[in-house]
Amino acid sequence: MSRSAQQGVPLRMVREDLEAIPHYALEGPYSFRWYRPGDEVAWTEIHRRADRYNVITDDLFRRQFGSDAEELARRQCYLCDARGEAIGTASAWFDPDCEGMEVGRLHWVAIVPEHRGKGLAKPLLTVVCNRMRRLGHRRAYLTTESRRVAALGLYLKFGFRPDVRSQRELRAWEALRGLLRADVRDLLVLPDRWPVPAERPDRR
Repeated sequence: MSRSAQQGVPLRMVREDLEAIPHYALEGPYSFRWYRPGDEVAWTEIHRRADRYNVITDDLFRRQFGSDAEELARRQCYLCDARGEAIGTASAWFDPDCEGMEVGRLHWVAIVPEHRGKGLAKPLLTVVCNRMRRLGHRRAYLTTESRRVAALGLYLKFGFRPDVRSQRELRAWEALRGLLRADVRDLLVLPDRWPVPAERPDRR
């Protein structure tokens, strides 16, 4: 495996509108709440436990989200267990100047390992994507990387499409076709300058 494959390829996905968000209800002893002062500690701990690829430093929260508690309370969601402990998070964030407009950004999604596989990520995305829409965003994007196959599959189910901006990204999506069990050719948001390669015969 090449070094670039080991490191993963940065990828971007877009949802051209925020209508008809898939609805998944939260079941069991879990609940949602929104940011309250002091949650920087919970956010950092969740990502340190959940993220295999990024170094989660003590100052990362402030660098990513700033310190406006009112804004954070509108936009940062926490998934809590039966004891009320935060075990997951995602943010209905925004980019004030994305190609000349303000758009929503699905940002820093994570659930701690011991609570994965319980159907919790889908309700979390339902809540956060709907919050972006209620906050006035008409479209949204996210950034991720090619190693996060489960997350990529989830984002595809929520209507996010690959936004390909380089041949390297295109090759990464092509390599993921089998793992994602989706024909990503039909989903690509592809500038004219990056033509899709000709179909290759299946050699299985």
